[in-house]
Amino acid sequence: MLPTFVIGLREGLEAALIIGIIAAFLIQRDERSALRWMWVGVALAIALCLGMAWTFRAIDRSLPHKQQEAVAAAMAFLAVAGVTYMIVWMRRHSRGLKHVLESHAATALSRGSTWALVGLAFFAVIREGLETSVFLIAAFQNSLNPRATGTGAVLGVLVATALGYGIYKGGVRINLSRFFRFTGFILVLVAAGLLASTAHAAAEAGALTIGQANALDLTWLIAPGTIRASLITGMLGLQPTPTVVEVSLWLVYAIVMSLYVLWPHGRSPVQGRAPNVEPSRAHV
Repeated sequence: MLPTFVIGLREGLEAALIIGIIAAFLIQRDERSALRWMWVGVALAIALCLGMAWTFRAIDRSLPHKQQEAVAAAMAFLAVAGVTYMIVWMRRHSRGLKHVLESHAATALSRGSTWALVGLAFFAVIREGLETSVFLIAAFQNSLNPRATGTGAVLGVLVATALGYGIYKGGVRINLSRFFRFTGFILVLVAAGLLASTAHAAAEAGALTIGQANALDLTWLIAPGTIRASLITGMLGLQPTPTVVEVSLWLVYAIVMSLYVLWPHGRSPVQGRAPNVEPSRAHV
């Protein structure tokens, strides 16, 4: 439940902030009539993401066991790639995101292009939505409790929506730099677990044969059917008897990406201080 909650919260808040920035800009420019086209783009992106998630899930269920394991490995790897890209992109571009979005919105308005505004909102949301879809499919495939996994995702999106609305209205102030750094670290651990799950599923499918000796015996810690096992397996992706390749991939990814996420920006203490969200503005 916790991994999918963090996924829903992180991705949902990013999407909410992007939409909030565009909406606030349109209102400031007294272009309220353009808001409905922005929401058309948002609705189209959400519908497409849900449709793709349902299609992937239906295809996976129709396959034999070995092919299911191969698909699970591919989805888990795509999820790791998507999360890695998201973490790196947000760290590099979060400070200039507001200016970029406002510039694109201004260009669309100056050209009188309704479709450009729809496309701006659509592509702003579709990236977050597709990453979330792939990540959640991989999380469901590795979950011992699908109901809790789904509940965590829904709660994360709901909390993100509430926070995004609060930031837009000016009633909520959060340090976005610290928020994304903390959630980024949690996602690094989740992605490391998915990378280990990729190796496990690939081995089950017969596609990975190296490093299959048992590296650890964690049966004393990860007892099947216990809450502790669900948390460790669901959050960290560790099996009761992980193989050498699973442990190696987990450690390499977790160490390298944790250092990247937690390492301070190369600025002086004053310049590097994360700005708070200003009241009545969706400021990143």
